[in-house]
Amino acid sequence: MGLQRNPDTPTIVKIEKVIDETPTVRTLVFSDEVLSNVLPGQFAMVWIPGLNELPMSVMISQEKGKAAFTVRKHGFASTKLYSFKVGEQIGVRGPYGNSFTIKQGKILLVGGGTGLVPLIRLLTFFKKTDDVTLLVGSKTKNEVFFEKLANQILEHNKHAVIVVTEDGSYGKTGLVTETMENLLSEVKFDVVYTCGPEKMMHKVVQLASSKNIHVEASIERMMKCGMGICGSCCFGAVLACRDGTVFDGKYLLTNKEFGYTHRNKAGILENY
Repeated sequence: MGLQRNPDTPTIVKIEKVIDETPTVRTLVFSDEVLSNVLPGQFAMVWIPGLNELPMSVMISQEKGKAAFTVRKHGFASTKLYSFKVGEQIGVRGPYGNSFTIKQGKILLVGGGTGLVPLIRLLTFFKKTDDVTLLVGSKTKNEVFFEKLANQILEHNKHAVIVVTEDGSYGKTGLVTETMENLLSEVKFDVVYTCGPEKMMHKVVQLASSKNIHVEASIERMMKCGMGICGSCCFGAVLACRDGTVFDGKYLLTNKEFGYTHRNKAGILENY
């Protein structure tokens, strides 16, 4: 893992490169030996000076010793982070959380939006003998990203990167879970990994479990501390930051919040 440090001690890093992925998504690259070596599924708390801290999955970089965050312009804090330029500074804490279990064989990954970030890192942990299929779900063509990168990472594997857009403007048409359902009727997978919108993940877990396939999902919840103190990410009887963010399908299907409710900034349960 290289250099070790106290994950709770903030480190200041400088943005070295900004990559436009789509009109609303950017990847911010910076040097950090620790975060460059995190396990797939682990996350960092990102301090936006004077504004807020956000939990972010750590994106890979193809440059040694560098890590990145891929951020969508959405809320107030994420829009501010999205607007950061080369030379500006942010704070990072971590890594936090557990990670996906690395399994071998015939592997299916299902991602949506920036939920692709931990799945792209997971791709780098597979063996060359693994047969890997990645489903990328998006609303429309101009929101698709990481397709080329995924193909590059998997160039020595038997693999398929399948893009599914809801409006049919690129790749297959419809919901990514519909394509997954069709695949499961034709192919026997050994394991399924997923990250993205929770309604999507809920369906992915249901589909995989119905075929008795081991499935793991990385859960997104409101996080204010990242270390299990504040309780903001309470998820049923567990804390997403401390006990996750990765959970297996058997647990998730017993958690009454999964796929149905989440907590807002005040800790109040809201329906999806």
